[in-house]
Amino acid sequence: MEYAAIIILAFFILILFLKTARVVPQKTVFIVERLGKYNATLDAGFHILIPFIDRVAYKHSLKEMAMDVPPQTCITKDNIQVDVDGILYLQVIDPVKASYGVNDFAFASIQLAQTTMRSEIGKIELDKTFEERETINASIVSNIDKASSPWGLKVIRYEIKNINPPASIKDAMEKQMRAEREKRAVIAESEGEKQARINRAEGEKQEAIAKSEGEKMKRINEAEGRAQEIERVAFATAKGIREIANAINDKGGEDAVNLRIAEQYLNEFGKLAQKNNTLIIPSNLSDVSGMVATIGKIFTNSNQTNSQNKNQEDRQK
Repeated sequence: MEYAAIIILAFFILILFLKTARVVPQKTVFIVERLGKYNATLDAGFHILIPFIDRVAYKHSLKEMAMDVPPQTCITKDNIQVDVDGILYLQVIDPVKASYGVNDFAFASIQLAQTTMRSEIGKIELDKTFEERETINASIVSNIDKASSPWGLKVIRYEIKNINPPASIKDAMEKQMRAEREKRAVIAESEGEKQARINRAEGEKQEAIAKSEGEKMKRINEAEGRAQEIERVAFATAKGIREIANAINDKGGEDAVNLRIAEQYLNEFGKLAQKNNTLIIPSNLSDVSGMVATIGKIFTNSNQTNSQNKNQEDRQK
């Protein structure tokens, strides 16, 4: 009997110890009730309770929690049904409100996320649901955060995972996207062809301009060359004439001119005999010296006339 009593006493002490001592883990809080009424919030550490009077009613984690929001059917603004699911991130800020403000804050938060998501999806058309994810997420977070404030919760963020339209809508969207891609490809190809034609036309234009400029410069250079050639020939001819005139005016110049004329006369006369069968003979072959003298007088008179004109010009100056 004594052995059994000892065992019962030890068991009672163990139960009493378990009811009295509590170790709270890090990032966790215990809500303690005394005789059915809230008494204290136990943070991380070791705590002693009054046995059979105090009890741990709720345990809450202060870590950020991720809750999966099940898929649900939503109707868009253009009356198309889509299945939308998401994930909700929230954190317990006030453990007392989370314990007594709502029966099950996790279930309540998920339901609120679903109803808010249905409302937000109904405001936009199907084509914009994929583009407006950030706006939808921000709106859901704002609405849930306001509604869950009395529950001691803080909604961190909400993310839409999938937006699944019906199969027929998917096929239509794929056809539309395929047509849009083909349209962009045709436009890009036409734009490329247009730019290529413009570039070719511009190149041909520049080539024609360059050729015309080259031809222009060529003609200018040729004209300038011919002008310089004519000018130099004229200068050389004038210089030669001046030298001849000066030579004629020198002593013995007239005799040299007469001799030169006689030589040319005889040469030309000889050429006539070589080129033609008929020989033209002057009426008086013995009068060659007279003919040369006549031509010499012509040169002499011309020189005298030039000298007189030159002296007259000098007097006028």
